[in-house]
Amino acid sequence: MSYSIAVWLLAGTLAMAAMAREEGAARWTAEQARAWHDNQPWLVGCNYVPSNAVDTTEMWQAETFDAALIGRELALAQDLGFNSTRVFVQYLVWRHDPEGLKKRLGEFVAIADGHGLTTMPVLFDDCAFANKQPYLGKQDEPVPGVHNSGWTPSPGHERVVDRETWPDLEGYVADVVGHFARDSRVVAWDLYNEPGNSGMGDKSLPLVRACLAWARKARPIQPLTIGVWNGGLKGYNAAQIELSDVVSFHCYGNLDAVKGLVAGLKANGRPLLCTEWLARGMGSLPRTHLPFFRQEKIACYNWGLVNGKTQTHLPWGSKKGDPEPRLWHHDLFRRDGTPYDPDEAAFIRGFLRGDGAGR
Repeated sequence: MSYSIAVWLLAGTLAMAAMAREEGAARWTAEQARAWHDNQPWLVGCNYVPSNAVDTTEMWQAETFDAALIGRELALAQDLGFNSTRVFVQYLVWRHDPEGLKKRLGEFVAIADGHGLTTMPVLFDDCAFANKQPYLGKQDEPVPGVHNSGWTPSPGHERVVDRETWPDLEGYVADVVGHFARDSRVVAWDLYNEPGNSGMGDKSLPLVRACLAWARKARPIQPLTIGVWNGGLKGYNAAQIELSDVVSFHCYGNLDAVKGLVAGLKANGRPLLCTEWLARGMGSLPRTHLPFFRQEKIACYNWGLVNGKTQTHLPWGSKKGDPEPRLWHHDLFRRDGTPYDPDEAAFIRGFLRGDGAGR
């Protein structure tokens, strides 16, 4: 969901990272992080939003949560050879119905596990393609031709900057992380997606630091991370790298861009996870990227499984009424379960499952 990521000089980022040490977060040691990594398979999967959901509220509300659909769609991921999924959770649904949200997230984790997939939940997110705060009830229908037209943030930009709401935000993190803290089906916690996006600038940085501290109080068996996604946000990058147990990042660039970013991030001595990639028009492709990620044992989650109401097959900046592009931006399958590109799907399946088609 990120816009183009710049590959920055890591020396500058590491210098800024020293500023984050004053937080004194009791993160895992590098040795603990590497031990976790060594005990994992090569994690490969996708960012998943059900095709019937325009945003995270529609995914998780009781009225529109669709376990049967989720099961059918995650079966497609399993068939490709994926073993993990990254999924966004909505604070406002928890605020309205905390027990229901945990129950439905538990259902999701169980469905994913039944298809051989671990789950990486994302609790906060600054991306606000709809230019709205999150809201309950019926969600807007997607605008034809527009990429992710209905997506709302979590917890919402107003709450991010209103410290009076923070006790409730802490309750959300404590409740959800605490509930799954010992659940081995949950592979990691990505606590905050793209902080600073959608015009937030530096305003989200205090919540970045706070939510990591809140999550640590639950003593989860899973690592905590917040992914770097924009080379210009040096204050964020410093804090996120310094306070995360494992280092995650987004990169929608071509293979050279990924290699350059990885070369710098390796200096931290911690496992790497690319939690967003796949933008075909920008050269972010399965045939080029999957072999590199596997060679380096970098966990990787492409954006999108099934093309649905988020319309992320359309490129960033698409306009109302734009037709379906010949070259899809994100996503792997159509809503009827057929692959967008059968040759690409055959490559992924062969590469991951070893049936020879991935050569």
